[in-house]
Amino acid sequence: MSNGPLLDTNSPLTADQAERLNQALAGLNAHQLTWLAGYVSALSANGTVASAPAASAGTAASPAAEITLTVLYGSQTGNAERVAEQAAEHAKARGFTTRLVDMADISKKDFKEPGHYLIVVSTQGEGEPPDTAEGFYELLDGRKAPKLDGSHFAVLGLGDSSYEFFCEMGKRTDKRFAELGAQRIHDRVDADVDYDDTAEQFIDTALNAFDALKGDTGSTAAASAPQAVAGAPAATTWSRKHPFQAEVLESIQLNGRGSAKETHHIELSLEGSGLDYQPGDALGIVPQNDPSYVDEIIELLEFNADHDLGDGRLLRSALLQELEVTTLTRPLVKHWAEQTDSAELKRLLEEDNREELKQWLYGRQIIDVLRDYPIKGLTPQALVGALRKLPPRLYSIASSLEANPDEVHLTVGIVRYETHGRARGGVTSTWLSDRVKPGDTIPIYIDHNKNFKLPEDGSTPIIMVGPGTGIAPFRAFLQQREEEGATGDNWLLFGDQHFNTDFLYQSEWLKMREQGLLTRFDVAFSRDQAEKVYVQDRLREHGQAVFEWLSQGAHFYVCGDGDRMANDVHATLMEIAHTHGGMDEEAAAAWLRELQQSKRYQRDVY
Repeated sequence: MSNGPLLDTNSPLTADQAERLNQALAGLNAHQLTWLAGYVSALSANGTVASAPAASAGTAASPAAEITLTVLYGSQTGNAERVAEQAAEHAKARGFTTRLVDMADISKKDFKEPGHYLIVVSTQGEGEPPDTAEGFYELLDGRKAPKLDGSHFAVLGLGDSSYEFFCEMGKRTDKRFAELGAQRIHDRVDADVDYDDTAEQFIDTALNAFDALKGDTGSTAAASAPQAVAGAPAATTWSRKHPFQAEVLESIQLNGRGSAKETHHIELSLEGSGLDYQPGDALGIVPQNDPSYVDEIIELLEFNADHDLGDGRLLRSALLQELEVTTLTRPLVKHWAEQTDSAELKRLLEEDNREELKQWLYGRQIIDVLRDYPIKGLTPQALVGALRKLPPRLYSIASSLEANPDEVHLTVGIVRYETHGRARGGVTSTWLSDRVKPGDTIPIYIDHNKNFKLPEDGSTPIIMVGPGTGIAPFRAFLQQREEEGATGDNWLLFGDQHFNTDFLYQSEWLKMREQGLLTRFDVAFSRDQAEKVYVQDRLREHGQAVFEWLSQGAHFYVCGDGDRMANDVHATLMEIAHTHGGMDEEAAAAWLRELQQSKRYQRDVY
């Protein structure tokens, strides 16, 4: 930044105004100046400040360069897609020509000319891309990857910091675009599960950066001032920030006596909410932490439960309702290592010890770190500042709204286990089973999932693989197909531990089979015989039929455990393509990728 005057003698400002403005601008960087330009433009547009004077003689006002902004997204459950739609709406409001593109629909020819890309991508499981984006990343990483010289980009990654490879796809995308010659116009941002505020800030600042490329940011519509965006939802829309209080109608344990599992069928009332959902969507629940666990933390740290955190917030209420106090994440461990100067925690965080850290985190919770690595002089404010917000939990909806008006049903597996000398449980599942009773209300919202949907044509056959609580969305699918009178064949594969105690919704499935709604029904009870049998084994047994159904246009769905089951099912499909389709490994992979991209192979995994 120059030390000389920033405003010339043609400025309409008085000498005193010019001097004060020069002082204010002297320490600003390019990004801050871009933001300020948009802000002043917004004030001028709203009439808050006087309009800018016409250009003085001899000073031609050059028009802003036109920019087409491609908002590119890769989404598994719909979160990244919704953020991308939000970004596209904001971009259009600023005057950008905007393209909203799914990674599944983009090819090398789309990169033929330099472009401008605002990218939103989620990460699945152990650092994997969304299913429909696999082809896009094979293109980026392959020998035929496009040259991106002259292009500009900004990346927002969505993820969960409790996973080892947090926002890995955002990091991978950001790195690869730069390697291919594109210019990073905004630093990559990694957003955790409570991503709303982070996403809004990223969209705002990234669009400021793209605005600067126009050459005349002041000519665009309000760059950064808060404003209503066309198409934005009304403030009364039920959402994760504004959930609906739904009454609990029923909570029924599905497992029989003697089962090692505890699964609840829960029915909630939507009466008066106006909420709408489709089979394949999820229900977001805003939970509360276990009061006894919260009280144990407060007692351990010798805090006052009624300590005022400011704004009328009391410590115990914040720990109970607002903050994640159970799940350990790598960022929290890193913060604790820095605060305690613990050599052991620092060693675990070293890159070479990733696997050891993963094993160390397994079965531990935040209270273990508070107990084993105390911080001298820790204050309530410091503790609260180190914790992330309590994220909502998503459950696959187990009902059709058409079949159950004003209701939504869930199939919830209650998580209980014991590690490191203490009993532990899932935050939301134990809240629903132990402390929420019929007649109570719980805060909910609908999380729409465009990537897990029934085929539009009701005559299309479908194959559904859902072991354990993964059966939930297929109960919704079959109820919906019955309501619509869909004629397509339906094949369901269900698995669990024991026939006698764990056959979830048994009477419903048998009734559907008797009525002809279920064309085929196969089960796998893993522990009813010496050798364990799983749903993938049933698929392998009926591989010829599976291949025939898929060859005839069937859609294939998988719901449940993403760490093992879903991967085993995918590997079995590869085997089926080889054994019954005569494909080699490369051809089988391409076949499955095409099924994913055409949304004939969809997964809802967790």
